[in-house]
Amino acid sequence: MSEPTKPTTDEDESRQHSRATINQEFETIDEFIAEYVTNISHGGVFIRSKNPLPVGTRVTLKFSVILDDFETIEGEGEVVRVENGGMGVAFTRLTAESKALIDSIVAKRES
Repeated sequence: MSEPTKPTTDEDESRQHSRATINQEFETIDEFIAEYVTNISHGGVFIRSKNPLPVGTRVTLKFSVILDDFETIEGEGEVVRVENGGMGVAFTRLTAESKALIDSIVAKRES
């Protein structure tokens, strides 16, 4: 799996805070689960990164996986924890489809 793309800051002045974009694609749901499912919940995700963002950074999230079809988890979050090897991001907004996909991933991991 490749390292997530380097975050870029969104300079949209209509937002109170700038956001960094985290965009990652996975070939299969199993690859996604192997990388993230032990650290994903309904509240957030731990993202492995050699260059984690500072606590308090608001991020736009987009993870693409292939299930039966191409699926995308997307929304917004905030970095709440930084440790060696990555960062914990709490979800602040997810699309309804993303919430349902996370439910499926968490259920698959628990089964």
